[in-house]
Amino acid sequence: MNVAVAVGRTLAAAGVRQVFGVIGSGNFHLTNAMVAAGARFVAARHEGGAATMADAYARMSGTVAALSVHQGCGLTNAMTGIAEAAKSRTPMVVVAAEVTEPRSNFYVDQEALARSVGAVPVRVTSAETAVAEALGAVATAIHERRTVLLNVPLPVQALEIAAEAPAVAPPPPRDGVVPDATEVTALTGLLQRAERPVFVAGRGSRGRRQALELLAERCGALLATSAVAHGLFRGNPWSLGISGGFASPRSAELIRAADLIVGWGCALNMWTTRHGQLIGPGTTVVQVDDDASALGAHRDIQLSVTGDVGLTATMVLDAFGEPRVGCRTAELGSVRWRDVGYHDTSTAERIDPRTLSIALDDLLPAERVVAVDSGNFMGYPSAFLSVPDENGLCFTQAFQSVGLGLATAIGAALAQPERLPVAALGDGGALMSAAELDTVRRLGLPMLVVVYNDDAYGAEVHHFGAGGHPLDTVTFPPTDLAAIGLGFGFEAATVRTTGDLAAVRDWLDGPRSAPLLVDAKVVGDQPSWWLEEAFRGH
Repeated sequence: MNVAVAVGRTLAAAGVRQVFGVIGSGNFHLTNAMVAAGARFVAARHEGGAATMADAYARMSGTVAALSVHQGCGLTNAMTGIAEAAKSRTPMVVVAAEVTEPRSNFYVDQEALARSVGAVPVRVTSAETAVAEALGAVATAIHERRTVLLNVPLPVQALEIAAEAPAVAPPPPRDGVVPDATEVTALTGLLQRAERPVFVAGRGSRGRRQALELLAERCGALLATSAVAHGLFRGNPWSLGISGGFASPRSAELIRAADLIVGWGCALNMWTTRHGQLIGPGTTVVQVDDDASALGAHRDIQLSVTGDVGLTATMVLDAFGEPRVGCRTAELGSVRWRDVGYHDTSTAERIDPRTLSIALDDLLPAERVVAVDSGNFMGYPSAFLSVPDENGLCFTQAFQSVGLGLATAIGAALAQPERLPVAALGDGGALMSAAELDTVRRLGLPMLVVVYNDDAYGAEVHHFGAGGHPLDTVTFPPTDLAAIGLGFGFEAATVRTTGDLAAVRDWLDGPRSAPLLVDAKVVGDQPSWWLEEAFRGH
């Protein structure tokens, strides 16, 4: 066999079972080899969408996924999605054909591109080393939780492997990092003395609910999550929901009152802490993470613990001793945004996004997976739509790029096929990614696409409009997005009032043989509550 076939077979044998991409001449044989070896390939309409589908699939399935792209332009088309995956430490392998001759029109420095966005570049260099190098790319993705660019030069792809390629086994799972006993003792002491402890669980806590809840019950801690771990503590009476910009007023009050905050697998970045405003002046801050480089990366902390979240929580629980009441002295009060009173600004022509989101939350089945694009609207579906667990919200926002939401929903839907996929988009992101509506329909996904349509880039309208700046560059004439959905083979509805949501109810009660696009004409008269806070980071 040649190198292209050997690499494709190796990737599939090493655990890559799901591949997304756009096929060109350079990655044709590589991709076909993966498919022949048992991997599923999903053809996207744009490499940027394919990259985000792979990212979302890896996040929601807990497995390594692959992206397959043509040399040069195929890779550059995918770079925004690759940057999002790299910033999020998504285990993903980007399989890219490569030309090495600078005079080729396809030539770009692909290694430099990868490094520029935080991905790990590797290259297949010879027939003799091809299998080991492909296997190493998968191992790096899994063990270091990195997005890896595997460059496969065209001349090397064509080389014949003299002997039969060796049998390949998937890399073993990443071992949990055992924390140092001294650090465990120090954390145990802080929790034993704390009167108002709060746990904030992030991406590194996914799958560790039981250990964290047992420890929180023993020490009397309240429970919150970052946005990417939303749903982790669903149903726990001491859960505050999302910490940070999406936190409800009551949740923010309780987090700010903590005398000890422990970030479990959580970066405690500016979004999760509202630029530090949720950390009181006398609050002790602790971070637990199995990546030592993440500790204290965003703010000063008083104690760092390098270790797996589940192992660390269990070791602290074993050493803790008698239970403490901590914060659990009275009912929390209203910690859900949907329970906070508001002035409904809906009109006969446009619906308040809060009213829309609450009505959708009541309509949709509990078993759902929600993907949210970026924009002024994003807080409403993120905070108002409940999710069943930490696999219920796919939040590709590390790079804050508009236009990733629809592709995110596709990847999440394939990873969680038993759940209703819901894509929550702004009109800007919907139009950026409209080509992937074809992918939704072609795959037969029973997806609900809800577009919060204010005919503008609302974030910029509200950020700059108050200063009297001209807004012609960020506002647009009305667009009939429902008609666009119909053109792609969707069912479609235009929603201006809650009564118009009967179309969603009918679709949910029906066979869902085609996806549904909802063009929700939302009121655009006010910024989201979190927007000004977010712009402080710009």
